[in-house]
Amino acid sequence: MVIGRESGWEATQGGLQFRLLALQQYCISVTKLESEEMPFSNEKHSLNDESLNSDTDSCERSDSVNSSSDYEYARQSFSSDSSSKPSSPASSPPKMVSFDVLMETAKGLSNMTLAHEIVMNSNFQMKQIDLPPQSLQRKVKEIVHKAFWDCLEAQLNQDPPEYHHALVLLGEIKEIILSFLIPGQNRLRNQISEVLDLDLIKQQAEHNAIDIHKLAAYIITLMGKFCAPVRDDDVKKLKSVTEIVPLFREIFHVLDLMTMDMVNFTIQNIRPHIQQCSVDYERSKFQDFLNKQPNALDYTTQWLTESVTEISASVTSSDTSPSDTDGNASLLLSPSSVLNNGYLKLLQWDYDNRPLPETLMTDRSRLQELQQRLNLQRLVAYIMLIIYNMVGATISGLPEFADKLKRVIVVLLEGMHDKNFNLEETLKTISVKICSEINQSLTERGYSVLTDENQTNLTGQICSIAEQSNPVRTLINNRIEQYIANLLSIPNLQKAVSVVPGGLAPIQAELEEIGSQYVCIIKYNVQVYGPFYSGILRKLLFNNLASAGTTASHSP
Repeated sequence: MVIGRESGWEATQGGLQFRLLALQQYCISVTKLESEEMPFSNEKHSLNDESLNSDTDSCERSDSVNSSSDYEYARQSFSSDSSSKPSSPASSPPKMVSFDVLMETAKGLSNMTLAHEIVMNSNFQMKQIDLPPQSLQRKVKEIVHKAFWDCLEAQLNQDPPEYHHALVLLGEIKEIILSFLIPGQNRLRNQISEVLDLDLIKQQAEHNAIDIHKLAAYIITLMGKFCAPVRDDDVKKLKSVTEIVPLFREIFHVLDLMTMDMVNFTIQNIRPHIQQCSVDYERSKFQDFLNKQPNALDYTTQWLTESVTEISASVTSSDTSPSDTDGNASLLLSPSSVLNNGYLKLLQWDYDNRPLPETLMTDRSRLQELQQRLNLQRLVAYIMLIIYNMVGATISGLPEFADKLKRVIVVLLEGMHDKNFNLEETLKTISVKICSEINQSLTERGYSVLTDENQTNLTGQICSIAEQSNPVRTLINNRIEQYIANLLSIPNLQKAVSVVPGGLAPIQAELEEIGSQYVCIIKYNVQVYGPFYSGILRKLLFNNLASAGTTASHSP
């Protein structure tokens, strides 16, 4: 039995590079097709090369989706049959699928996720997995690799030497080196295939006429030609290794690094092509998945249903006449308002215990990171508002001191998203530190320090924000939600900027950055999954409006 050299991750590098190249060919073919045919609509799907260099530039990808009014969107979505639209998704009836079909579908979703990550993250790169030193995976990997190299050494030390494992390694090395070549390098490809002819090498091994050191030297020379400049020193060190087994081990180590360099180089090169057709590509891949799994939008439907229910409840609870309520319901229950309300719910989403809508899974990590950053800024805003209300007169006109207090709060809130984080104790520590900083500032300016009563009141106010019903929390949360909602309703962030509500000035810069990144993710999501949302909202809103009309007809 031949013991494999690769770990699971190492064996996927070549496959990943192949998938990237296949994705590039798909994007190039789509681009050529679009240039030869008339476009189906005026919807903007393309992404410019600099779309990820800034938040405002990336928002241009989805401006066209929100440029039309709610009435136009509703009329186009609800007045026509979904089957008449070329771009409308259609799901197949439930059916049994084979394991091969499921694996193919999973591969398609993996490619979609990879393309989405390349588009949304301009700094996306593949990195080697560094397993923890005492982890089971690392120990198993070390044991398997040691067993392979020990077996190779034992075979080479036989008399006569056994070259079975060595030939397997040479074959892998040949495949890896050939993968570095571009399609037009036929002459070099033929030369490598001639020198590393496995059939010929096998015959030489059978007659004990093989020169392993000569083949290794040739391989090292090729590696020096193909490697990136950052790997030059690693390749040079190979020339000083004389023992066969350590030499092969180090060759594979450097080849793994070179393969990862090639994968990242490929990602960098195909990013412009992916940006040009990413919306269509992701939508088609998700449609393929939906065709094989018709229930793949269950969580999305539940998410939008909750949004419709919340808006309907807010309209019903208002003090208006039945006729006014019916009119307000038709106004507020527009597709854009339902979607925007659903997107706002993601800011308070329980990512650990509640499944995310299927259409947002590719952005799960980004949304969760933005939520954590926003929650930190919420606490900063709570505390700073209390400080300004309690002792604002003593620190007015001192922006540098306000920034210092803000930095102190942020440092003490570090780790607030850990499960073992104690918010109550941290707020007590923050209140003590804030009182100390304020007293020190007052002393330096020749003023009297805070009285014990003022310090007690300030501490109590700060500690009380741990309660969910705290009025300061409610006020700040409502204003943050209002600000994000205004951002979502702006068609183009470059042409209009939402004004930060009062009380949020201490976190204005951070809030603007978080809001801009959040809205860019949302608008791109609408571009990709807009047709799927339309099909769901058509059913939900028609049912809601029908029930509202029935209620109005029976009212006196």
